[in-house]
Amino acid sequence: MALLYLEDLHVGQRFTSGTYRMEASAIKAFAAEFDPQPFHLDEAAAEASVFRGLAASGWHTAAVAMRLLVTGGLPFANGIIGVGGEIAWPRPTRPGDTLRVESEIIEIVPSRSKPNQAFVTVKNTTVNQDGEPVYVFTVKLLSFKRAA
Repeated sequence: MALLYLEDLHVGQRFTSGTYRMEASAIKAFAAEFDPQPFHLDEAAAEASVFRGLAASGWHTAAVAMRLLVTGGLPFANGIIGVGGEIAWPRPTRPGDTLRVESEIIEIVPSRSKPNQAFVTVKNTTVNQDGEPVYVFTVKLLSFKRAA
């Protein structure tokens, strides 16, 4: 897939990433380092929690989504440079889930002070193998025109 510059983008444009399978061992390893809560680390504790089973940290799901975007889900030239956004985790990510990110450009606002760039708002919905959203990240990204 070719890398896209600002002039290649339009509202309504959609992208779909590759996939990533969430394994229980990776869920526990991520949680042990970054989000050591019992419902991310231990099946029995997770079963007794609001999650009713082992659930990945939302931050693990977010990190996987970022990897999927960077490795082909959102082929922005000059990289994926975020300047702010809004996040939601509508349901937990479970061991065995296969995730993919579906992205849609919802707004493009040219910079008033820098004519070679714009702010591109993208709604990224990470879904599991059943198409159920597990992470929604609506982000404002910096995009650049091709060099003259």
